[in-house]
Amino acid sequence: MTRGCQRIWAAPMLKSGILNPQINALLSRVRHTNLLVIADRGFPFWPTIETVDISLVDGVPTVLQVLAAIRPNFTIGHAWMAAEFAEHNPAPTQRRFEEALSGIATARLPHVEFKKRVPTAIGLIRTGDTTQYANMILESA
Repeated sequence: MTRGCQRIWAAPMLKSGILNPQINALLSRVRHTNLLVIADRGFPFWPTIETVDISLVDGVPTVLQVLAAIRPNFTIGHAWMAAEFAEHNPAPTQRRFEEALSGIATARLPHVEFKKRVPTAIGLIRTGDTTQYANMILESA
């Protein structure tokens, strides 16, 4: 594109993959063994870490939708979820999460202990998910 005598180069527009520029920037800063949190709509705000809030309405988007979107370009070595997830969710919901985390070493710990790990994360993506204890901490491989 030209403007007067000056040539201006336009960057190509993203047409696939993660389109959200804040999530792209956050993911690009994650290095080996760094942590990333994907949280439900009720998860507490952490002023000490970058939060990208993509909640729209209840249930949109979900934690599993965000996980599915980032997995192709984010190598996850380990995941943590709250132990309370199994106590508060039906078997079909538990299976969906297990399938989504397939191939990833996943540990469950008490929710209080889970939240103690959050401040060391590079960032947090807040969703509109209403699944109880759907939050996950992902460690890059």
